Amino acid sequence: MADRHFEAAGIRPMALADYDAVLHLMQHTPGVVVREADSREGITCYLQRNPGLSFVAVAANRIVGCAMCGHDGRRGYLQHVLVLPDYRQQGIARKLVQHCLDGLTRQGIYKCHLDVLADNLAAQDYWTHLGWKARTDIRRYSFIMQGGENS
Repeated sequence: MADRHFEAAGIRPMALADYDAVLHLMQHTPGVVVREADSREGITCYLQRNPGLSFVAVAANRIVGCAMCGHDGRRGYLQHVLVLPDYRQQGIARKLVQHCLDGLTRQGIYKCHLDVLADNLAAQDYWTHLGWKARTDIRRYSFIMQGGENS
């Protein structure tokens, strides 16, 4: 287990060079589904379309957390907010999310959404604890134009 008091994680913008480390985080975080859109090409497009909105946490010269964020011009969307287990309970996810929200605010976006898998109760509890509200007035519908359910 990491020495939680040895080195505080620093937050910096996510770069394409971080892809392999971030993919490793996704693949080893329970409750996270890696989709076709999470390919290197997909993440490249995402970062280019949403510059300065995704961040990584770095401690001991390695990436220990990430938060990806984008927007459609009206609403922001958080994706893949992840922190390695040994680095949890230190406020890293909260700091990552705040960097994302600050970036959205600078661009005039004042509302942000995120998706949580229906069976990921730990994530639901976490977001509720931080003040996020589960929407009961809407349902999300998806239309897949290419690929499968994992697109």
